[in-house]
Amino acid sequence: MTNGIDSYTLTEMMQRIEELINQNPGPIEGFNVIYQFNITGDEEASYQLQLADGQVRVLEASEGANCTLILSLAHFRQFLIGKLGGTAAFMTGKLKIKGDIGKAIKLEGLLREYNLKEHL
Repeated sequence: MTNGIDSYTLTEMMQRIEELINQNPGPIEGFNVIYQFNITGDEEASYQLQLADGQVRVLEASEGANCTLILSLAHFRQFLIGKLGGTAAFMTGKLKIKGDIGKAIKLEGLLREYNLKEHL
């Protein structure tokens, strides 16, 4: 069992996400997309989740994201474990999206398949 998502730093969460997805690449087969997360607040940082050829890599942000999600660290944690829905977060201003909104919707479905709540 895990220590709970609140015990992870942002960097540790991103590393854990990369590890979990690469252990089970099935749900990302055929996806070629770069998601960027601009996290605001206490641990402000930007990371990219690069999905290509059935593998994921997490890197510090650079150019070329298809979809950028901007949210606070607290809201990011809730989003990852499914306690904050993307649509509700967007409609209430907790989440801002730049780029392809369709890809943002697909991301939420992908995260659900990995059941991160059980692994973070």
